[in-house]
Amino acid sequence: MKKNWLLGGLSVILLAGIEAKACTGLLVGKGASVDGSVIISYAADSHTLYGELYHWPAKDWPVGSMLDIREWDTNKPLGKIPQVPHTYSVIGNMNEHQVAITESTFGGRHELVDTTGIMDYGSLIYIGLQRSKSAREAIQVMTDLVKEYGYYSEGESFSIADKNEAWIMEMIGKGPGRKGAVWVAIRIPDDCIAGHANQSRIHQVPFEDKENCLYSPDVVEFAREKGYFKGKDKDFSFANAYCPADFGALRACEARVWSFFRKYNKEMESYISYIKGETKKPMPLYIKPDRKLSAQDIKDCMRDHFEGTEFSMTEDAGAGSYKVPYRWRPMDFEVDGKKYINERAIATQQTGFVIVPQMRNWLPDAIGGVLWFGVDDANTAVFVPMYCSITGVPECYRPGNGSMTEFSWTSAFWIHNWVANMAYHKYSYMIQDIRPVQKELEEGFNKMQPAIDKAALKMYTKNPEEAVNFLTWYSCNEAEKSTARWKKLGEYLLVKYIDGNMKREKDGKFLDNGYGLSASPEFPGYSEEYYRSIVESAGERLREK
Repeated sequence: MKKNWLLGGLSVILLAGIEAKACTGLLVGKGASVDGSVIISYAADSHTLYGELYHWPAKDWPVGSMLDIREWDTNKPLGKIPQVPHTYSVIGNMNEHQVAITESTFGGRHELVDTTGIMDYGSLIYIGLQRSKSAREAIQVMTDLVKEYGYYSEGESFSIADKNEAWIMEMIGKGPGRKGAVWVAIRIPDDCIAGHANQSRIHQVPFEDKENCLYSPDVVEFAREKGYFKGKDKDFSFANAYCPADFGALRACEARVWSFFRKYNKEMESYISYIKGETKKPMPLYIKPDRKLSAQDIKDCMRDHFEGTEFSMTEDAGAGSYKVPYRWRPMDFEVDGKKYINERAIATQQTGFVIVPQMRNWLPDAIGGVLWFGVDDANTAVFVPMYCSITGVPECYRPGNGSMTEFSWTSAFWIHNWVANMAYHKYSYMIQDIRPVQKELEEGFNKMQPAIDKAALKMYTKNPEEAVNFLTWYSCNEAEKSTARWKKLGEYLLVKYIDGNMKREKDGKFLDNGYGLSASPEFPGYSEEYYRSIVESAGERLREK
């Protein structure tokens, strides 16, 4: 989703007016995960995107069928292309063959957008999923579509993974009148992790490594033609040519990847100077972690607000008295003629949905692929297992159950937003009530997963359809149960923290006064730090005489 344009060679982040849509993707090779899974992640960050779970059933198509292409962000009709004879089942961003595709938009050079193209980034993702049995095949499908029908969107980074491999592909158009795109796809080594967050990250391109590096034949020559690059092929950087980083790209985009990397490799701390714009050497595309990661590690990484770094969003005055790790849009502001920008963390309030696709090659595809799915901000979301073979969507995630302009008490998106928006009011207190429930649910899913896998595998050996029905029931049932539990949490928070007070509790129950009425609540007030800021701004008016 969208981040920036390069105008006249300078990056301009869309922070005011129409807020940029900006996403984060993390990747884990099978040798870097604790159990041999390939894992990726995605936060669909948009102020206008409703959190719901998409489903395209597998289907056979008559000869001559055509597919309508509509821009993913706006629903604008872009054209038609021929349909293939058979399309695969897709649940969210994973298909029945354990292929998963996600994205983050880096924008890039404005003059390279081709508004006459038919294929936008969203259509590439979901058509790629419907037509591919592997990550490499998805790359082929996506690049062939762009070559034949033109690329409509800005520059894009894609995570493309299957049960054996994880790739990052970066793509940008050629401008009006030049059908197609230039692109590079690099396989992440099995023992490494990677990430992208709305800034092009492919610098060095190993052109000779045909097994692990794919690219459009003219990716370097086109850059030379446009005047973006003048050196030798070995010195070519896709990022520098098509989306050079400026201060905003470093602090609002690359900083998110750095915050992920530093958790798993101590050497990455040294790149803070790069994030601050003090040095030029960019971070590597991928790194070898100090320890192996689990799917739960990645879920927790999607909740990051720069904790433990000097960029922590709970430490400055913007966090308020209750240490809220969020900054309401726009991200930029001006004081006394000087311009400033707030931090932009991985976890952000405007997320529509967040996912952690997990692909496992030792199980049949129907059981091996798990789309860990949550709605709203990852920080207060619950990742629920949606197996890639399921044939239905739970009511709480169903498209049409509520919308961005229509509240629904049976929609997980609205229930989670209700809880999160209450928490913003008194975050440092409420998050301590939210975390245990979140942990209870997610740890419960993690503990159940081996048993569910085992039961499904036993069914699958005798009757694959029975196994799929079982996994559909399990996934939908757990989604509904977790949404109901989150609604109970919301009710509890409203009662406990009504009017800025805090009800007293003992053994999980609110105390009464001994006569059947509520006991007097606590008045927690504000932190000393916050009181001092009040004194500095209005002390003389408020001081007792």
